[in-house]
Amino acid sequence: MSVEEVSHYSVEQFFIAFALILIVSKLFGELAERIKQPSVLGELVAGIILGGSVLAVVPSVSGMSGYEIFHILAEVGVAILLFEIGLETDLKDLIRVGFTSTIVAIVGVVVPFALGFGSILAFEKFGLLSGIDPSLHILIAITAGATLTATSVGITARVLSDMNRLQSGEAKIILGAAVIDDILGLIILGVVSGLIESSKSGSGEMAISAAGVGFIILKAFGFLVVAIIIGNLTSKRLFDLIDKMRVRGVLLLFALAFALIFSYLAALVGLAPIVGAFAAGLVLANTNQFKPIEERLKPVSDVFTPIFFVMVGAAVDIRVFNPFVSENIPILLIALILFIVAVVGKFVSGWTVFQKGINKTAIGIGMIPRGEVGLIFAQVGLTYGVFTSELFSAVTVMVMLTTFIAPPLLKIAFSGSDEEAEESA
Repeated sequence: MSVEEVSHYSVEQFFIAFALILIVSKLFGELAERIKQPSVLGELVAGIILGGSVLAVVPSVSGMSGYEIFHILAEVGVAILLFEIGLETDLKDLIRVGFTSTIVAIVGVVVPFALGFGSILAFEKFGLLSGIDPSLHILIAITAGATLTATSVGITARVLSDMNRLQSGEAKIILGAAVIDDILGLIILGVVSGLIESSKSGSGEMAISAAGVGFIILKAFGFLVVAIIIGNLTSKRLFDLIDKMRVRGVLLLFALAFALIFSYLAALVGLAPIVGAFAAGLVLANTNQFKPIEERLKPVSDVFTPIFFVMVGAAVDIRVFNPFVSENIPILLIALILFIVAVVGKFVSGWTVFQKGINKTAIGIGMIPRGEVGLIFAQVGLTYGVFTSELFSAVTVMVMLTTFIAPPLLKIAFSGSDEEAEESA
């Protein structure tokens, strides 16, 4: 950002925009929870309202005065979010995840990716990608397919908790598979980021080879493994020492710095910084200070994480969803087809379970919501210039719809199994 842009966007403008982000995101988050929906939906709607296509309070497009300031804050927010997810993930539980959860997770990644990739190629044949550089079509297909692989652990877990189902067999399979999906998703994100970077080097044409993709996958796995091993060897002693310090807030600040350093190291090896933040959370989850760090991180996350979702929502141009404008018809078709593909791709994963007495429908539905992870993928596509604003809006609406339909459908699926159990009894 240039000095002129900074001086043009005054401190007063930043303060009022920041205040509105915090207030409106929480108000809409509260409204979402009142109607039994995840608060993230409310934050997305808040972003749409505050964004350039409605009130234009939040600078939502690159080049707008003040955009870079909020973009950086959003990046901090998503790093903290992945750090928090890492803290809540137990490596031992991941290792103990059963064969069933692993199969559900793999099918829940492979099928949606294949369907998403194929859908984009079909869009190309039917002319729905007209106006987009043909050399980007394969990269768009890969990024869209990767977006469809995500599963939101937080949303599904919240619904199961509200229904007192966390101890059920279905819940264990869903949550185990969702956690594996998140890790696979982070690795896929690293692969996609690496492919995007490689496509921008040299002549700008993307050369995808099996060796190149294999190297990126190896690098993603290698970073996670090395970071976790070295981190576990050093973090316990380091944070035992830090815990003895008397300076106020020292434990939280060092934990945040730890996550930011891991994010920087991930970026150095060509991965998305949030991969490093997730690895840092996995490492600190094994320290003696895990509980205090987790508790003290929540207020920080409450401030910064909504900024990411508001900025994602603000980037959605709702004008492209006006069906009375002929130019919008292709985008509406893309959004509808991606939504159908997103639902089908995850739902079939539930039918790979062969255990008796398990509600396969509930498992399939529990895997549907894309939530924050899907939004992260979509944002990467927009940030790197792979998605146009129209495609990004279509993908974001797909994420929002999958997140929205899962809670009521889960309740219906479990209520159906309860009725069958009563009849058999």
